[in-house]
Amino acid sequence: MALQPLPDYPWDAMAPFAQRARAHPGGIADLSIGSPVDATPAVVRDALSAATDAHAYPTTAGTPALREAIVAWFERRRGVTGLGVDNVLPSIGSKELVALLPFMIGLGAGDVIVHPKAAYPTYAIGAALCGADAVASDDPAEWPETTKLIWLNSPGNPDGRVLDVPFLRAAVARARELGAVIINDECYAELGWSGEWEASPIPSILDPRVTAGDSDKILAIYSLSKQSNMAGYRAAFAAGCATTIGRLLNVRKHAGLMLPGPLQAAMVAALADDVHVAEQKERYRVRRNILVPALEEAGFRIDSSEAGLYLWATEGRDAWASIDRLAGLGILAGPGYFYGEFYPEHVRLSLTATDERIATAAERLREAAA
Repeated sequence: MALQPLPDYPWDAMAPFAQRARAHPGGIADLSIGSPVDATPAVVRDALSAATDAHAYPTTAGTPALREAIVAWFERRRGVTGLGVDNVLPSIGSKELVALLPFMIGLGAGDVIVHPKAAYPTYAIGAALCGADAVASDDPAEWPETTKLIWLNSPGNPDGRVLDVPFLRAAVARARELGAVIINDECYAELGWSGEWEASPIPSILDPRVTAGDSDKILAIYSLSKQSNMAGYRAAFAAGCATTIGRLLNVRKHAGLMLPGPLQAAMVAALADDVHVAEQKERYRVRRNILVPALEEAGFRIDSSEAGLYLWATEGRDAWASIDRLAGLGILAGPGYFYGEFYPEHVRLSLTATDERIATAAERLREAAA
């Protein structure tokens, strides 16, 4: 099987806009890539420090303590019951899992992988790496008969859209008709903002209301990068169908894909502590409440964005024109073109900037609107 040609890394195209934004007299307000800027909580760093005598090889499946912590977290935070340690698996961040999972479950030429229309690019990259075909669709009725893997993303990146229980139930029903694996990428699930998602947990695809107790060919993926500022730790996990988890585990054992032991200990600490998660959410809430009205005053409309780390915005013209306008204000965002062909007039702005840079960006937007 010949590897499909991969596209250039999209963010390389942002170099001239980044240069222009950096030239602003007040410096750049970088709201482009969603890399956390806040400190990793002490409870996590202390656990990492205490586990540094890591002389033995770590286990690919995860320590018993980590697997039990993942199971307990799903029940406590996501309302998912019925999981056991054989239903969960840690990964080296979620991006490598998204990219490599189609290969790991044996997909290839002639198979179809469905992903959202507004989509993080790695879903399509994973299809390219195994020679499968990627199809962008948000309508289960339109998913092709040759579909073998369906990616959902709720809350969505870039658009912050939340999929409710009825939609997830319909998506699972269609996946079962197709005999396809269905996976929800849920890494922003602790960051709900609007409507019912402010007060109620964002539904997991493993929620009993969705699965009716049957998780066959269903997985959820979660990352601690956002809730716990652990992007540099590469700490994530999958949960759900024991058969699919077993397949992933076997491939990862052969490939030596294992999370370092100290990081596994740090994950246990992060998963057991809800206080730091609430504190981090509040930081993002404050930044969001500053940035949203400033964008609206500057002529942008915020679409979806009811959860997650991003604002999905448009001023009704080509995204590159908006990116250029923002760069002139010293603000760097991401164009909708990076997330598929369906949103050429949208830009994505991240809340992962310091309080001072968010306030600076808001001030510049208001001055431009005056």
